[in-house]
Amino acid sequence: MAVEEEGLRVFQSVRIKIGEAKNLPSYPGPNKMRDCYFHCPVLAQDFYCEIPRSFRHLSFYIFDRDVFRRDSIIGKVAIQKEDLQKYHNRDTWFQLQHVDADSEVQGKVHLELRLSEVITDTGVVCHKLAARILECQGLPIVNGQCDPYATVTLAGPFRSEAKKTKVRKRTNNPQFDEVFYFEVTRPCSYSKKSHFDFEEEDVDKLEIRVDLWNASNLKFGDEFLGELRIPLKVLRQSSPHEAWYFLQPRDNGSKSLKPDDLGSLRLNVVYTEDHVFSSDYYRPLRDLLLKSADVEPVSASAAHILGEVCREKQEAAIPLVRLLLHYGRVVPFISAIASAEVKRTQDPNTIFRGNSLASKCIDETMKLAGMHYLHVTLKPTIEEICQSHRCCEIDPVKLRDGENLESNMESLRHYVDRVFTVITKSGVSCPTVMCDIFFSLREAAAKRFQDDLDVRYTAVSSFIFLRFFAPAILSPNLFQLTPHHTDPQTSRTLTLISKTIQTLGSLSKSKSASFKESYMATFYEFFNEQKYADAVKNFLDLISSSGRRDPKSVEQPILLKEGFMIKRAQGRKRFGMKNFKKRWFRLTNHEFTYQKSKGDQPLCSIPIENILAVERLEEESFRMKNMFQVIQPERALYIQASNCVEARDWIDILTKVSQCNQARLTVFHPSAYLNGHWLCCRASSDTAAGCTPCTGGLPANIQLDIDGDRETERIYSLFNLYMGKLEKMQEACGSKSVYDGPEQEEYSTFLIDDPQETYKTLKQVIAGVGALEQEHAQYRRDKFKKTRYGSQEHPIGDKSFQNYIRQQSEISAHSI
Repeated sequence: MAVEEEGLRVFQSVRIKIGEAKNLPSYPGPNKMRDCYFHCPVLAQDFYCEIPRSFRHLSFYIFDRDVFRRDSIIGKVAIQKEDLQKYHNRDTWFQLQHVDADSEVQGKVHLELRLSEVITDTGVVCHKLAARILECQGLPIVNGQCDPYATVTLAGPFRSEAKKTKVRKRTNNPQFDEVFYFEVTRPCSYSKKSHFDFEEEDVDKLEIRVDLWNASNLKFGDEFLGELRIPLKVLRQSSPHEAWYFLQPRDNGSKSLKPDDLGSLRLNVVYTEDHVFSSDYYRPLRDLLLKSADVEPVSASAAHILGEVCREKQEAAIPLVRLLLHYGRVVPFISAIASAEVKRTQDPNTIFRGNSLASKCIDETMKLAGMHYLHVTLKPTIEEICQSHRCCEIDPVKLRDGENLESNMESLRHYVDRVFTVITKSGVSCPTVMCDIFFSLREAAAKRFQDDLDVRYTAVSSFIFLRFFAPAILSPNLFQLTPHHTDPQTSRTLTLISKTIQTLGSLSKSKSASFKESYMATFYEFFNEQKYADAVKNFLDLISSSGRRDPKSVEQPILLKEGFMIKRAQGRKRFGMKNFKKRWFRLTNHEFTYQKSKGDQPLCSIPIENILAVERLEEESFRMKNMFQVIQPERALYIQASNCVEARDWIDILTKVSQCNQARLTVFHPSAYLNGHWLCCRASSDTAAGCTPCTGGLPANIQLDIDGDRETERIYSLFNLYMGKLEKMQEACGSKSVYDGPEQEEYSTFLIDDPQETYKTLKQVIAGVGALEQEHAQYRRDKFKKTRYGSQEHPIGDKSFQNYIRQQSEISAHSI
């Protein structure tokens, strides 16, 4: 959610990696152990969150779950907004703090103070304070409700006078608008000279305190919601004084435990705040990024340069992939950088094993485009495993009393078979964008290592098995396959399944030797059958068969499915018989053919790009079951499969390979054209438009909610952050151009294939980033002039805004 600010949108997001906790206080029971989990109120399950409004603290709570599955808070980590940059993207240990009602506050208060002189009936003067509490916003909901009221107290060393507002029922944004009067100074004789000349010690030592409470019907009393304290000396500068204030925790001085008594938590926090202009501002930089796939060599492109200068490739991959996906350019870019990486790889066994830009971009694309596919494929089976709680421990050392190794092994084998089957049967559901990428990986690997016949499979399996399915099985909660962390026994079962699936998918030649544990090698013997390797290869063949082939491609056709079926003659001859004949059908990623027998010359060949739809055919057409139709521009081919499962398989796989065809139909005829009309809609013309919407079979692409301007702003921020490295890279280009000797050590970190082309791109990048930086600087100057500290948008107590004011003041002074 974006906040609009005068034509500019502001986005806030946070990405968290939670490490381990240490030195937690021991459980006060016999085994001294805790079952801890993390609860992060402002974070999603995957530890990424869009923050829709302003915030003051990012808080993490550690809970303890006892044997009765009851939760109690151990402690929390609260990071102030202004400190987030200090810990940006690096592992940091944070001490846990105590959690109590007095420290958990949120919301803000609108207050007005006015100091007046009042002449009494006897002619003497006294000073009175009018404290007007207007409203509050964003108070917390306590136990499902909020019935707030406020107390206003004038306090000093020797006095305390409190007054209370009415309770406002069922609202966390109460409108009070109540005024309270307090006598501030002793009466004195009136004269013009004495106007506001009250006694110093009285005012300097007095303060107004506002406490917010939630009225409770419980016996424990009302809940504290927050307070604010304002010294009366603020009225020296202006009277009346009117401002918004953030509520603060109550400082009750109860610090009985040392800070480290509760232990500590390791976190990696990445907080971003993006100020996004209108689209035109980003056009130069965006166009430079979008044409990256067409730059020769690709290492001289703007997108590749971003990966070179960022501290971590992942940092560059996230906004890059989102931007390129949004504009439909992710496949050509990944194809280009993957091909370049393969050319640099010397050993086929190490292909795509490093944390390169190509690997990170593919990972990010799978995460975005493949989440629905992952859920459809794995979620039902994972849920069943989590609910059944069957013990699958096969390590003899870890077996508990009463457990049987053979029984556990059989249970684990059953689960591995279930998971393996749903994965290898899911090829038709794999998103198009992933298939297109896998196609390019397969082709690049096969071209580079022509003597290694397996590399075309391992190049794809290293992503789909090793970096997609295996991590999701291992930690299903991180992929929203389960709502919570799994219990220790289920987690162990999923670990064993993940290891086995990963090895099955790798197609390694010595699989048993790939396990460090002897018990895993023994268990894997169950799966040392050719049918498992064949299933993996068939699956990889299908998901790496792209409908968007390059006409110049050297790739050999991949056989996807074949078998006998019965087809009806298409009636291409005017006087030919339209009878049914048994034929051998063969489908590759290039064409769909049939012949009399296996190995014969094809009698008919249908190019994949000519398939407009693949749909079931209603039984009434020919009074035959298990029929489907392959619709072409001029006619439909009617086919009968041997059973309903075979019919479904053929429909799915034909739909899969043809789903990218541009001329695909949106409507079709579910029945045949016989005796001069369509049986379904009775239309007489054999070219009449279809009468029923196509099922579509599978989505050609996943619709993602991506803001292209925001992603370009993120990339600008990264380039700006690493401007020093960009300039260093420019120097390196110049050095390589004029000096062809050994590389200088300070420049050796950059990959520069073509110094002149890279230098040209760098110059454009730096110019585009500089232009955007000028716009941001102007925006900050304009905002600084218009912003008032104490306004509703920037209440008093906002330390991050105080820091901002100080920085802008220093910048302004420096400019002068």
